[in-house]
Amino acid sequence: MDQFERLNQLPLRDDLRGQHPYGAPQLDVPILLNVNENTFGVPLDAKEAILKAVADELDGLNRYPDREFTELRRALAAYLGHGLTEENIWAANGSNEVLQQLLQAFGGPGRRAMGFPPTYSMYPLLASGTGTAYVPGVRGDDYSLTAESAAAQVRESAPNVIFLCSPNNPTGTALGLDVVEAVYEAGEASQAIVIVDEAYVEFAHTGTSSALTLLPGRPRLVVSRTMSKAFALAGARLGYLASAPEVADAIRLVRLPYHLSAITQATAVAALRNSDSLLANVEAIKVQRDRIVTELSAMGLAPAPSDSNYVFFGGVADPHALWEALLADGVLIRDVGIPGHLRVTAGTEAETTAFLDGLRRFLNG
Repeated sequence: MDQFERLNQLPLRDDLRGQHPYGAPQLDVPILLNVNENTFGVPLDAKEAILKAVADELDGLNRYPDREFTELRRALAAYLGHGLTEENIWAANGSNEVLQQLLQAFGGPGRRAMGFPPTYSMYPLLASGTGTAYVPGVRGDDYSLTAESAAAQVRESAPNVIFLCSPNNPTGTALGLDVVEAVYEAGEASQAIVIVDEAYVEFAHTGTSSALTLLPGRPRLVVSRTMSKAFALAGARLGYLASAPEVADAIRLVRLPYHLSAITQATAVAALRNSDSLLANVEAIKVQRDRIVTELSAMGLAPAPSDSNYVFFGGVADPHALWEALLADGVLIRDVGIPGHLRVTAGTEAETTAFLDGLRRFLNG
């Protein structure tokens, strides 16, 4: 009897039967380019600041942390700018928990969430976990999403929650703000909460506008962010959102007590105070991303334009064979399950070179 058969012998919820948990392969290889981490790591000055901040909290670990994480919300508001204050900010253990809390507050049984696949694969899993029906929208053949198409689909489906991923994972391209505006207007009839997931926005090309600019006057609009990517703090688990203050008030109704540990809060505040240092490698990552796009095009492959720290590319006759060949070379990339396509994180110059060299060897047979 395998583990799934054993699982199904438990009195599991019917809507969870047959489902598989989220999970990218975690393999012990030298070069990990499969989960869009910042491979540069935390610089020394920021590391020292975080260590001091955490050490300062140790004497108080017998007490519960600040339930409202006020200092952290102020620091996040200052980082985002756009006239935001701590009243506009909420945070949780990674942006996945932020999204889950939003679904707990605004989704649930009898309600529907909508996304536009291919997009972040956690959206339907988070919907399922909160008893929210998931409605998959449709993109163009080139995986683009226009304002007209998205708005029409929202009007037809009348969802309660809408996910717009920008830059989109796995394709990497940013949405125009016209899409966000059109979807928000189309969601008026169903009073839909519109979540713009900007996990990778720090990597966007210069001149790309954030949905933060659209928040004034739109109480149902939420912009979700993370410190996992550009800040190189994936292991710290800190995600956050910006919205009208009443959205955070709604989340307070469903959040667990003291859900952000004192250590997490201290780490994030120290990181934000050292944001210049932590974000210094973003431009270097963008250089490697653009290098990947250029060189893959020269190899006859079809990389998508990317505003993120990864590249989604097509034109691969046998994606799994390529994935296995790179793995044999010590390079792990992501098979996202889309025929003819793979995704690779832009790492350091050396890591990117290892990926490109391995890819060339495979293509040249």
